[in-house]
Amino acid sequence: MRKPIIAGNWKMNKTAKEAQAFIEAVKTKVPAFDKVEAVIGSPALFLENMVAATEGTDLKVAAQNCYFEEEGAFTGEISPKALGDLGVDYVIIGHSERREYFHETDEDINKKAHAILRNGMTPIVCCGETLEQRESGVTNEWVSGQITAALKDLTADQVANLVIAYEPIWAIGTGKSSTAKDANDTCGVVRATVASIFGQEVADKVRVQYGGSVKPENIAEYMAEEHIDGALVGGASLVSDSFLALLEAIK
Repeated sequence: MRKPIIAGNWKMNKTAKEAQAFIEAVKTKVPAFDKVEAVIGSPALFLENMVAATEGTDLKVAAQNCYFEEEGAFTGEISPKALGDLGVDYVIIGHSERREYFHETDEDINKKAHAILRNGMTPIVCCGETLEQRESGVTNEWVSGQITAALKDLTADQVANLVIAYEPIWAIGTGKSSTAKDANDTCGVVRATVASIFGQEVADKVRVQYGGSVKPENIAEYMAEEHIDGALVGGASLVSDSFLALLEAIK
């Protein structure tokens, strides 16, 4: 039985004071870790305070990005070595916004996955198609290709313990969402791709999230599907009550 996981991605939102207030509002109210895993993806500026504020609680902390080198002359980048030293649990990589706005490639994302795992953290690897690709009927091929590239040269044990987030680009922040069946079908493609490379046992262990206008009102519908193990949530994770409602809906 795969443990459900809800990860909130704050993107470039909140001040340090607002982040602290959110954590204080939710950290003692999240369901027990054995029921559902709760994660907040914070801007890098707040990560040290977030880790300190959540110590001893069931709330985990994710970075929204990192570089694939551990140190060096890379002004402004985020070191995975430093993130691991802070005590960050997860790092989100391959998000469509990073791919589109900052021109990250599948090779970059694969290098980041290796660096994250090397430093004792867990990648949340994002994949997803555009509306044009969906309408052209290439969703399965596209998503499978992204996952194959992102997981290149990882071990079976590493893949079994990471998280993959399927986010149809056309449903992120638009108010539109994939139907539960369509989302499950594509999450099933993700799992089948993992099985084809690493074997069915690994595929049965890896957790696959859905993301794209997920909210408390529709989370249960997605979670009822076979291949959906949680959600990567944007807007609904910015308000403490909404985030808690997501967790309560699936615990």
